Amino acid sequence: MSTHFRSRRAAGFTLIELMVVVIVVGILAAVAIPSYQQYVRRSHRAVVKADMAEYAQRAERYHSSNNSYSGYTLPAKVSPREGGVARYNLAFKGDGTSFTITATPQGSQTKDSCGKMSLDQANRKTAEGTLTDCW
Repeated sequence: MSTHFRSRRAAGFTLIELMVVVIVVGILAAVAIPSYQQYVRRSHRAVVKADMAEYAQRAERYHSSNNSYSGYTLPAKVSPREGGVARYNLAFKGDGTSFTITATPQGSQTKDSCGKMSLDQANRKTAEGTLTDCW
């Protein structure tokens, strides 16, 4: 009498296979999440730069009519102007012949490498980070 044994393999994953998948997903997340967060900060920076350029143009129009930057006020004190969370606080400092618009990062945007950025009447752009990367 011969006994015939059949080898059966259970359907599914072994614990080792599952752990390999968890490790691979963890490595991918460790690389992807910081890259995504940096991309989001860059997009918020692009919005504030556009806002600052628009406000500088408005200040120039005000100067054309009033022969001074004194008295000009920003239409909005935060960026983005509409909806969502304010990522930057905006400030305007102007006198008769010059002005500076400053954007100070807020909340999660403070982790942006550019930091505080400014723009003046001569279109001079400054940033706490590397200027070529920020503007």
